[in-house]
Amino acid sequence: MRRIFDTQLIGPFAAMLIVALIVAMTTDRFLNPANLSNLFLQVSIVALIAIGSTIVIFAAGIDLSSGSMVALLTMILAQMLKFAGIPLSLALPLLLIVGGLLGLLIGLITAYGRIPSFITTLAALIAFRGLALTFNNGSPIFSLDPALEPIFYGKLLGIPLPFFYLVFFYSFAAFMMNFTKLGREIYAVGGNPAAATLTGINVKKVQATTFVIAGFMTAVGAILMSARLNSGSPNYGQTLELQAIAAAVVGGASLAGGRGNILATLMGAMTIVIVQNGLNLNAAPSSVQNIVLGLIILFAVGIDMWRTEISALVARVFGRGPEPRQNSLKKGA
Repeated sequence: MRRIFDTQLIGPFAAMLIVALIVAMTTDRFLNPANLSNLFLQVSIVALIAIGSTIVIFAAGIDLSSGSMVALLTMILAQMLKFAGIPLSLALPLLLIVGGLLGLLIGLITAYGRIPSFITTLAALIAFRGLALTFNNGSPIFSLDPALEPIFYGKLLGIPLPFFYLVFFYSFAAFMMNFTKLGREIYAVGGNPAAATLTGINVKKVQATTFVIAGFMTAVGAILMSARLNSGSPNYGQTLELQAIAAAVVGGASLAGGRGNILATLMGAMTIVIVQNGLNLNAAPSSVQNIVLGLIILFAVGIDMWRTEISALVARVFGRGPEPRQNSLKKGA
C-alpha cells in the first residue's frame, strides 16, 4: 500500500486531476463520452513512446529523435506493405526490429563514442526526418492494409485495444525497473555513473540498452500511428519527442537521472494530452498549444531543479522538517 500511495505517484496523479477539473470547467464538451474516448486513443501513442524516453532519462540521457523516428518508421512500414508486398504479420515484427536497431545505433554512438545524448539524438532527429523524405519522393503513402486499422481502433470485451497495450507495456516496464537487475542498473547509472562503474556495472552497455528500449517503444508508437491513419508520412511525429519528454518530466522523472517512477509517466502523458485536448476544445491555435507545452516543460523542470528548496520550504511551513544535526547531538549529550 505504501508503494501504491508513494509520493512519486500522488503528485502527478493530483496534477492530472487538477488539470482535468480546470478543462472540464472551461468547456462542457470535455466530459462528453466521445471526447473521452478520443482522448484515451490520443494519449496511447504519446504514453507508449514516453516509456522509452523516460527510461533514457532515468539513465541521465535524453532522446530527441523519437518524433522523427516515428515518421521514418511509418514510411518504412508503408513501403513494406504497399510496394514490397510483405504481409502485415511479418512487417510488424520487422518494424520493431528496425526500431530497436535505430535505437542501438544511437546508443552505441552515445555510449561508446562518448558524444552527449543531446547531440546524437538531435542529429538523429534531423537525419531520420531527412531519410523519411527519401521514400516515395517525400509524399505520404495511403491505404496500406485493411487489417492495419483494427490494431488501433479494435476493441476487446468492449474496451479499446490501446488500453491493453498501455497496461501490458507499463506493467512490464514497471516490473523491469523495480524488480530486475537491468532496472537497478539503469537507476544506478543515472544516479552516479562513477559509483556504478566501481560496483562492476557496465555503464556504457546500460546506456546503449536504454536507447534500444526507446527505439523499440518508438516503433510500437509508429505502428499505432500508421494504424490510426492507415498511412505513412514523413510529416508524422512532429513534436512527439517533446510530448514524451514532457510526460516523463511532469511525471516526476529527474533530468539529472537516477530518480522517477515509470507509472507516473503515464499520468504525465495524460496531463499533457488533457491540456492539448482542452485547448482544442476551446479553439486555441496550434501556436498557443506549443507555447503552453513549452511552459509546462519549463515549470516541471523548474520543480525538479528546486526540489530540495521546495521540500525545505514545505517542511518549515508545516513544521515537519528534520531536526538540525547539532540540536540532536546536544540532546544525545
